[in-house]
Amino acid sequence: MSDKNTLTIDTLDSEINVSTETKKSVTEENYKLKLALNTLLVKSKSLLLAGVGLFVFGGFWSLLSYYTKDALPGPIATLTVLKEMLSDPFYDYGPNDKGIGLQLFNSIKTVLMGFLLGSLIAIPIGILMGASTVCKQIFYPIVQLLKPVSPLAWFPIGLVVFKDTGMATIFIVFITSLWSTLINTSFGVASIPQDHKNVAKAFGFSKMRYLTKILIPYSLPHIITGLRLSISVAWLVIVAGEMLSGGAGIGFFVWDSWNALSLEKVISAIIIIGIVGLLFDRLFTFIENKVAYKA
Repeated sequence: MSDKNTLTIDTLDSEINVSTETKKSVTEENYKLKLALNTLLVKSKSLLLAGVGLFVFGGFWSLLSYYTKDALPGPIATLTVLKEMLSDPFYDYGPNDKGIGLQLFNSIKTVLMGFLLGSLIAIPIGILMGASTVCKQIFYPIVQLLKPVSPLAWFPIGLVVFKDTGMATIFIVFITSLWSTLINTSFGVASIPQDHKNVAKAFGFSKMRYLTKILIPYSLPHIITGLRLSISVAWLVIVAGEMLSGGAGIGFFVWDSWNALSLEKVISAIIIIGIVGLLFDRLFTFIENKVAYKA
């Protein structure tokens, strides 16, 4: 075959390869564009449905306000007060007159302290319960006995032990937020497949290597789920706890606003409590999705 024919064939092969690569590139770009459009469509639909839900809720709220002859403040009156509260959230005119930002900061600090202390206790005990049948038999009856107890029932115990209302509030957050993390951690550790354990034995893993390479990575999604449930319980408990302890916090703000007959402030605080709780849940859901196994 002549050099001219060889050159022609090589050129043709090169053109075919370029054409194939171009088609693949266009196909990939079209797929990415289609995926982006589908994602945008799903999010838009979600936002639209959320907007419809808020509109229905606002309409129902307005009807209740009309039915009570404005004894229950309507959305407009409440949002006006909420705007005023947020315009200067960090003022401090004394122990019983602080801005909503300072009250919220105090509540979040208390919740995180109780939640972190509870997690430090719940995760190790949960691992022990999941990994050892003996430990489960020891701790599980205690968990089932104490888990259903109302958070407010723990408050007098906290006052007697710590002699301080602030520490008593942290105590009730601690004691009520650890159960979900403990139970989910125990379940995650107990559900490790036998194949994983056999592989660890075959390769002669030490206890520390088994813990760091198999036990924690496999059970981590369950642990994060437990933490997400626990932070929700902690945020739920803090309002009741601060109503009892007084002094500062979003719960105290709600109770103080009720005593001042300002339902607009009460409902505004409820909205803020709901938003912060939603943010906590979204944060842990994001972490949960990051550590979850993808098929």
